[in-house]
Amino acid sequence: MRNPPRSPGVFGDAHARTGGGDGPAAPHHSVLAGPAVETAPEPVVAVDRRGRVSLVNAAARALLPGLAPGIPLDTGVAPGWLVAAVHGGHGGPDTGSAGSAEADETEETAKAAGATAHGSLQGRAFTAYAAPLPDGHTAWWLSDITGREDAERSLRSERESTAFLARASARLQSSLNPRRCVVTTARLAAGHLADAAVVVRLSRDRRPEVTRAVFDGRLEEETLSASPEEMPGLAEALEGFPPVSFRSVDPGLIPAWLLPEGFGRPASPVVVPLPGSGEIAGAMVLLRRAGSEDAGPEDDTVTRIFAARAGAAISAAALYAEQVATVAVLQRELLPPALPHPEGVELAGAYRPAQSAQSVGGDFYDVHPADGPGRETDVVLGDVAGKGPEAAVLTGKIRNTLAALRLVETDHVRLLDLLNRALLSGPQNRFVTLVLASFGAPDPGTGRVGLRLTSAGHPPPLLLRRDGSVEAARTSGTLIGVLPEATATTCSTTLLPGDTCLLYSDGVTEARGGPYGEMFGEERLADALGSCAGLHAQAVVERVGMLTSEWLAGREHDDIALVAVTAAHRTPLSAVGGTVRAGDAR
Repeated sequence: MRNPPRSPGVFGDAHARTGGGDGPAAPHHSVLAGPAVETAPEPVVAVDRRGRVSLVNAAARALLPGLAPGIPLDTGVAPGWLVAAVHGGHGGPDTGSAGSAEADETEETAKAAGATAHGSLQGRAFTAYAAPLPDGHTAWWLSDITGREDAERSLRSERESTAFLARASARLQSSLNPRRCVVTTARLAAGHLADAAVVVRLSRDRRPEVTRAVFDGRLEEETLSASPEEMPGLAEALEGFPPVSFRSVDPGLIPAWLLPEGFGRPASPVVVPLPGSGEIAGAMVLLRRAGSEDAGPEDDTVTRIFAARAGAAISAAALYAEQVATVAVLQRELLPPALPHPEGVELAGAYRPAQSAQSVGGDFYDVHPADGPGRETDVVLGDVAGKGPEAAVLTGKIRNTLAALRLVETDHVRLLDLLNRALLSGPQNRFVTLVLASFGAPDPGTGRVGLRLTSAGHPPPLLLRRDGSVEAARTSGTLIGVLPEATATTCSTTLLPGDTCLLYSDGVTEARGGPYGEMFGEERLADALGSCAGLHAQAVVERVGMLTSEWLAGREHDDIALVAVTAAHRTPLSAVGGTVRAGDAR
């Protein structure tokens, strides 16, 4: 509020009425009195240089009964803050000499100009503004600022609440770990909404998982065997239907297991539900120490908003954790099996999942050992179209179907046709590419391994000979799960000791890298495989995988699957003191 303007019409000309100087003063109420001042809506008190009251208008008399012209202001009728302001502006009672009265008046007038004081009267807040008058008199206008202070206090509280909610949202959304979200909720609530906060959730076996946080930073977490019904309102809040609001609880009814250690008996605890996405995320109990100020309507509003955001964050984190667990189960089913060790044949495999957001891929391989004399070991490597759970489900179906079909059908083409019919009879609209490899026991004399290879829409396997030459197996076929009838051609070949057959997915040939983001391609793969001449099966897949990774240089890629079938290396008899006939090494 600006200082009230001086107006001779309001205060009159005090100097003219008193004759000036320090002579006998006229009655104080007649010196400064005026109808405008007397009826002013704001209290006005005027004092002289000695701190005596010169004027009190009607509003001031109503506010300060007993205050009258002619009495000192510091008689106990006026509040101390106003007395201190008056004497601070005038330096207390006048003790100067008569010769310096004019200089003192000029100095005191300068001091009083624009002076203000703040304090309370009758439970309301006031600001007093000083206005200098002639002859060293000063008028103090008292302005009621209670409403303005309440508004400013409310604005500050709203700003603090908005800042808290923004900070809480940022912290709650920074993690998709359910436990971390619960801990963050408890800590935030204990630091802003109460002296302590307890978040309660139910475990799978319906036991309360309790997280307690205190404003001083202490944190306690445990899963109890207690019943939520022991705390009034808690069981209802955890059920979430019908929706429940806040519930104040008698402090004497709070079970000991709910309170933080050493917290003591709280005052007016409140149970707050934490609504989630479609279901309740938990409940929060706010605890205040005895003697703490009760929450107001504004605090309740902030608590409701915070509870909704915390519940949504906890619910989202729990849903994400459940999805991660589901994906982990699917991944375990999709992970390549432990490879057997057939006599005279080396088997090695490598699987590298895609580096994309969807961690469940469609590439897989299986090895089914020979289940009796004269039977063959079957190797299958496939690539289901698409990613995600649907691809995973189809992958599992294909693997199980193949495992069953191979028991009754050994011919690759007929087996693939049966698989094709099985897929077409299901609801899936996805397809799969496959390559089958079957081999029996190696020839005991030469170590040679007979191999049958059949491709169904899949890149044909590569054959690495001991001399480093690489050739693609002559097999091809249609996709499985698209046409009414699957067709394919089977390639029969022989692996000599040290020869390798490599089955691979298109994640290898379509891996983009190098200086220009090119595909790795079949030619580079053949060169990479050619550099593996003479290596064991495990070394082959490791080297091809390493060269592919170097080509990618950290870029995103599709699933990569490799299986190497190597005819076991045979040690020449000359190395152990014997002789070798021509052709025995092969």
